[in-house]
Amino acid sequence: MIYLQIIVSLFVVVILYKLFKQRQGGKLSTSAFLIWFLLWLAVLVVFWQPEVTSYLANLLGIGRGADLAIYLSILVIFFILFRIYIRLSKIESQITKVIRKDAIDNVKEK
Repeated sequence: MIYLQIIVSLFVVVILYKLFKQRQGGKLSTSAFLIWFLLWLAVLVVFWQPEVTSYLANLLGIGRGADLAIYLSILVIFFILFRIYIRLSKIESQITKVIRKDAIDNVKEK
């Protein structure tokens, strides 16, 4: 398992580096940065100390640590999908407003 831990650790380090670059470039808000930073640190902890998930799973009444990781992953994925859906709806609404305004301006010019 040590090879997988090293590969995942290198992957997480690259992602954390990109997170810092995005934050320094102003492309990522502080809250988003902290959420992603903590998420990737949690990934590192789980890969280097898998017994942590078993301990947390037992506290929550879940059988195995792997089950807890899967449940949490599904919740995070659904939350991200929900946020993307909301953002796309907002963008769609803004595009509709711009197109309507442009159409009205074109009619007025003719």
